[in-house]
Amino acid sequence: MSISTINNFLSLAFAPLFVLSLRFVSFEKASSIFAIVLLIYLLVSLKTKQSLKVIGVPAVYFIFVVLAYYFSSMELIKMIPALISASFFALFLNAFLQKHSIVLRMMQTFYKKELSAERKEFIAKSDGYWSAVLLLNTLIQIFFIFYPNELVWAFYSSVGWYLLLFTALILQIVYGEIFLFRSKKNS
Repeated sequence: MSISTINNFLSLAFAPLFVLSLRFVSFEKASSIFAIVLLIYLLVSLKTKQSLKVIGVPAVYFIFVVLAYYFSSMELIKMIPALISASFFALFLNAFLQKHSIVLRMMQTFYKKELSAERKEFIAKSDGYWSAVLLLNTLIQIFFIFYPNELVWAFYSSVGWYLLLFTALILQIVYGEIFLFRSKKNS
């Protein structure tokens, strides 16, 4: 199992596992267990000489879990997904402002067919759209920091935001196909 796969699992499973652990142990004990597991994971990542980008996610989790333990604060635990969401928002906003399309680069990496100039232009300009979607996601995550129901936070922080992004992707595809590319085919 690669470190990247473990990071993906961590982002999906952290919130539900943390909330589940609170059903069996105290907040302090849950925080301690998670901090120890994350520390071991960080040490293994450092020993295997992973890049800073790969180590960054578990490092953020580790720091906030330790702070949450120290301050006995569930809000600090809930802040982790919001911080990661804010990072993605900042990354896409920067790409949009600098006109260095992240979406187009990702598309060219994973989609091997040649794209028309119109589609490339549409995709290149979509970083602004994705910045707005990621801002919405960040605002939702911030809302959940102060929302008292941990189960709802755990659901959104593990699966809900994927549903938001998937819906946004479908809307972008439908918009492009119906309003941009179809109208150009008909003219």
